[in-house]
Amino acid sequence: MKKLFIAATKQNDGKTTVALGLISNIKDKFGRIGFIKPIGQRYLEEEGEKIDEDSLLIERSLESCGIKCVLKDMSPVAVERGFTEQFILKPDRQDLTRQIEESFDRVSQGKDLVVIEGTGHAAVGSVFDHSNAFVAKLLGAKVIIVSSGGIGRPIDEIILNKSLFENEGIEPLGVIINKVLPEKFQKINKLVRLGLERKGIDVLGVIPYFPLLSYPLIGQILEETNFELLCGRKSLNNVVKKIVVGAMEPHDALDYLDDGALLITPGDREDMILASLSLGCYFAKTRKGAHISGIVLTGNIIPHRSIMELVEQTELPVLLAKSDTYTTASRVHDLMIKIRPQDQEKIEVVKKIVKENIDIDKILERL
Repeated sequence: MKKLFIAATKQNDGKTTVALGLISNIKDKFGRIGFIKPIGQRYLEEEGEKIDEDSLLIERSLESCGIKCVLKDMSPVAVERGFTEQFILKPDRQDLTRQIEESFDRVSQGKDLVVIEGTGHAAVGSVFDHSNAFVAKLLGAKVIIVSSGGIGRPIDEIILNKSLFENEGIEPLGVIINKVLPEKFQKINKLVRLGLERKGIDVLGVIPYFPLLSYPLIGQILEETNFELLCGRKSLNNVVKKIVVGAMEPHDALDYLDDGALLITPGDREDMILASLSLGCYFAKTRKGAHISGIVLTGNIIPHRSIMELVEQTELPVLLAKSDTYTTASRVHDLMIKIRPQDQEKIEVVKKIVKENIDIDKILERL
């Protein structure tokens, strides 16, 4: 049985993207493939258990690859609030090791390949004696390191993370550079390969940045915040491509309300709200102009009832935030957007970009 550990230089570098794309592209090379994320920091409640959301994505979107097992085994350790504090006060390394090993044994039963996803950089988990480097060694896996963008920073971070794996006796198979801006792709693709080659590190692939993969849905913003949904439940799947803060005159704002824009404005800026509604109505009738994704009203202010009645007729999703406009816009901007099982368009993009930009044959040879 082959074991492949997908590591990263930091959180949100694209480990799940790489894992999802690799599994979908090598499924024909293996009889059965398993997946496990031993330690998860972002989890959902599923079947009465705390399950890492990346494990859920893999299981739900790649059932055709034979990835079907008890969800809890795919995500044995959930780092919930207070977990680290409890471990420091009452450390039990052996218990965590047992949970991971027992779940891995069940996930890997009858499999030809098991893909293991880490969490954060190589040292994450050290506080409870289970760093990514330690877990990779524990499970006897080969390692690929994923980093993102640029030239100097990813090379520095890769060298640091590589040393942590080497400290556990693991020599990484190679690295993958993710989220490279298209206009800089040729330059970075060339230089990062040369720079890492000097360090004896092989680049297995360089993946361009696709904005679509980071676009949230209105429903995701609602799930990740404490905003209240005032109306537009049927349109929660609207895609948000940009954020527009309504702190200007309405006629000026119209120049920024591109297709897929999310308007964030104080609830008493009824002029801005009416302007965005007019734009939406024009789009609906002519199919020209901007079709905004939704509105977030700030300051916990709800517009006049007559305004809200107009909004409800458009089915435009409107969310209410208690915080001020700046704080609200910053929070939405900083959301970490994860691909979900129902995001079929994003999943297909992931499969395609991994196939086109990663040397899958070389990975298979080194496994």
